[in-house]
Amino acid sequence: MTGSFDSVDALLAQARRSIDRHAPADAARRVAEGALLVDIRPAWQRVEDGEIPGALVVERNHLEWRLHPDSGAALPQAARDQSWIVYCTEGYSSSLAAATLVSLGLRAGDLDGGIRAWRAAGLPIVAGGTPVEGVVGA
Repeated sequence: MTGSFDSVDALLAQARRSIDRHAPADAARRVAEGALLVDIRPAWQRVEDGEIPGALVVERNHLEWRLHPDSGAALPQAARDQSWIVYCTEGYSSSLAAATLVSLGLRAGDLDGGIRAWRAAGLPIVAGGTPVEGVVGA
């Protein structure tokens, strides 16, 4: 994402042109094939709305450093060939975050509609409270 934007909507549209957006069922299928979900929401939102089992919790302010395998602060899951599906509450912040990961050369997309769309699709959600950098349900 480069350039100057007239609005946040223009910034978001540009970000979304650079990533794959996954409907909940598609995201669940991709996770079964090896992609990892990344929950970038702050703790209070994870407690309020719940979490997706198996998701890695990395709050937005640490995302690039924790997922880029060469950062020096990378998590064990960070690998050059890892596919990431980032999510937030409704799919706005996650689009911007995923686009940033793509700009760093990582394979990333986001969950279209966020955890609210996941819940509406009837996919599993558990009570929130997983520590940062933990895996939900582990």
